[in-house]
Amino acid sequence: MHLANTTSVKFSMSQSTLGISVKGLTCRRDDRGLFRNLDFDLKPGQALQIEGPNGSGKTTILRILCGLTLPTEGEVFWNGLPIEENRLEYLTAMDFIGHAHGIKSELTPLENLQVAMAMANAQPNQSLKAVLEQVGLRGFEDVPAITLSAGQCRRVALGRLLLSKSLLWILDEPFTALDVQGQAQVETMMVDHVEQGGMVILTSHHPLALKDGMLKTINLRP
Repeated sequence: MHLANTTSVKFSMSQSTLGISVKGLTCRRDDRGLFRNLDFDLKPGQALQIEGPNGSGKTTILRILCGLTLPTEGEVFWNGLPIEENRLEYLTAMDFIGHAHGIKSELTPLENLQVAMAMANAQPNQSLKAVLEQVGLRGFEDVPAITLSAGQCRRVALGRLLLSKSLLWILDEPFTALDVQGQAQVETMMVDHVEQGGMVILTSHHPLALKDGMLKTINLRP
């Protein structure tokens, strides 16, 4: 299944030096080590898939990458600089979708996307209704989100990515609550983003159909 024009953003060669890297990342919780001395780097046109059992620290890694949680040791770099020194540029280049959908239940899917665009102070690359159709919400544009299923709310949240000009997507279990069709749509979004020079870091055991050299994996062990 392929969705045409899932994103209109193509990243130029001038951005080829950009990337995220992690050096010596260590995290302890309640005197228990989640992971230690974790190193990786990711360049435009690549995805990183983090796997591991519950409690192994997958979500914690994403929260550290987003600056929401501090590591016990180690550092995260964006474009060669620690993210603390490059915070505005980094946050502008990054979109994070966690377990929570991050949408307003009293608003419709269309209104939620309008709010997301207003907060980003940006103009959409395509019609908001077209975005909702691409994520499988045709006919649900104007109904309150509180009436939607968990999977449909997830689709609204992921629809924000199609409006985004962000180079780096950080996604925590993006396939959760989605049916087979929804999973295929989200996989296509991510593959298209990477093939157009974007980057994706995700936690999931769902296989991604990326070409050789485009996908890296980390398997955490408790």
